[in-house]
Amino acid sequence: MTHAEDDAHAEPVTVFESGDPAAIAVAQSLLEEAEIEFFARGEGIQDLFGAGRLCGFNPVVGPVQLQVAAEDADEAHAALKELSEPGA
Repeated sequence: MTHAEDDAHAEPVTVFESGDPAAIAVAQSLLEEAEIEFFARGEGIQDLFGAGRLCGFNPVVGPVQLQVAAEDADEAHAALKELSEPGA
């Protein structure tokens, strides 16, 4: 594997994005249940800009993104499938 391929492989992949705290909590729970390590990008920033958590999300900083390692992306998408299905 070349250095460039190694770097691309190391980039995190966003598998879920939402401004809804309840949906974020469910998604995090599903990833934890599947034993997939993730990072919640933007979660702490919501609290820095005027009641982000109280009002859903702050549009200044955007929604929270749950990111996983590239090699875990397919498994993460499968674990989160029920959240993206209509009527879920």
